[in-house]
Amino acid sequence: MTFVHPEPSGHAVVEPRWLTPAQQRAWRAYTDGHLRLMTALNRQLQRDSDLSLAEYRILVLLSEAPDRSLRMSELADGVLSSRSRLTHQIRRLEAQHMVRRNTCLEDGRGVLAELTDEGMRRLEAAAPGHVEAVRRDFIDLLTPAQLEAISDVFGRVDKEIGKQPG
Repeated sequence: MTFVHPEPSGHAVVEPRWLTPAQQRAWRAYTDGHLRLMTALNRQLQRDSDLSLAEYRILVLLSEAPDRSLRMSELADGVLSSRSRLTHQIRRLEAQHMVRRNTCLEDGRGVLAELTDEGMRRLEAAAPGHVEAVRRDFIDLLTPAQLEAISDVFGRVDKEIGKQPG
């Protein structure tokens, strides 16, 4: 419920819709658990494969794309990153010969990021350890019903936030 009350100046003040104790517990459990999980997964990838979680996600999306390439704008949308941040990450992957950039032949203006054979080799080497960490630290801790609920909940969150402008 939103409360509106007048200030001495006569302007209306809208009170925040504070979280209930149950909502606060759920929110904090999500934020703490999410941060711990992403930190653990990033640490495992760094230790075992010398890749960050963000770099791994880029390699995965490129590996799944036709011809192992995507426009930089599509890749940025896919990894939920700004174009400038993605450009920095792609530069690092290029320096390691995992990705190369090319001009898009369709219009000559777009830039494609392409997964190289070295990038595919590194991804294939990293995937088993990463999947095991995902299973150990997430999948195996939950029941099928809990996994379905998470899929439904965050599918909805992603869809609704995706509709919002900029």
